[in-house]
Amino acid sequence: MGPALILLFITAGLWAAGFGLAGRLLSRPLRKGSAAPRSVSVIIPARNEEHNLPRLLRSLTGSSLAPLEIIVVDDGSVDRTAQVARELGAEVLASQALPPGWRGKTWACYQGAKAAAGEWLVFVDADTWFEPSGLEKALSACPGGAFSAGPYHVVERPYEQLSLFFNLNMVAGTVPDRLFGQMLVVDRQSYWRVGGHEAVRGRILENFWLGTRFRAAGVGVGSVAGRGILSFRMYPNGLRELLQGWTKGFASGAGKTPPGVLLLIVGWMTGLMLAPLGGLISGDWIPWGTIYLLCAGQVRWFSRQIGAFRWYAAAFYPAALVFFFILFAWSALRSGRKVRWKGREILAD
Repeated sequence: MGPALILLFITAGLWAAGFGLAGRLLSRPLRKGSAAPRSVSVIIPARNEEHNLPRLLRSLTGSSLAPLEIIVVDDGSVDRTAQVARELGAEVLASQALPPGWRGKTWACYQGAKAAAGEWLVFVDADTWFEPSGLEKALSACPGGAFSAGPYHVVERPYEQLSLFFNLNMVAGTVPDRLFGQMLVVDRQSYWRVGGHEAVRGRILENFWLGTRFRAAGVGVGSVAGRGILSFRMYPNGLRELLQGWTKGFASGAGKTPPGVLLLIVGWMTGLMLAPLGGLISGDWIPWGTIYLLCAGQVRWFSRQIGAFRWYAAAFYPAALVFFFILFAWSALRSGRKVRWKGREILAD
């Protein structure tokens, strides 16, 4: 058996191994509690979110489960964030000056939690929105402890297709026992048992670190891919925002994925890259083209579980994959250094 054939079999094996990620990426039936709690406070940290807030707030006011209150914590916005929130029926809490050692988001969430009256706290980013019955589904699936859902990515413009492998890694590295950063559902007692956001005040991946504290305190932690529960559109303001956003997230997230899952992801993505390279190097396009089509089909299937990515994102997946490798390497180099986000310089975890 020649080297080319051995490499072909290795690539096929790595492609097949990729299906080991399917359980993390596919939407699954949610386990049901006895009933969704009715005393729910929704807390939204918001900094310059006048364009995003209307969709989220309307999804909440039209929800099958009406929250006790919706608190928007205005984190020093210079646009109409506060006015828009009030017009749409939310309670607006102006954030106090940022204390040393805190991040804007953790400080806003902490203030919102202190002001909240509900027995359940739902922290959610302003650029997300709940699908019909999504809030009720999330709360019903969380009879106790902490829970989050990875938002389904609504993709509209061509450059947004470049987020494909970042989203795949985010979901695969989080489900089922870690917390997504965009949403957290937790009962009040468990939240304050671990010190709330004060315990993770300087962290970028605050929910990841809260999850470690919840587990240490004996509080259950769970997550699912959030199709049908929660959606978002990431970085709609251009490629620069996308670059800054993923640099911030992956500079903090490098090394947080469970080792076994990380090894599987690396092996799978290595196979994805070998498929086109094998054809280019060997010139034997029939077997390598077949492997490439299998890889593209797999990427297409996975991508549709986590977002509305277009067919061409999968058909030409090497472009998004090379972009991922380059930006991930840059993000890893930035780990432990300052990165810029929403007008502030923050230290990556």
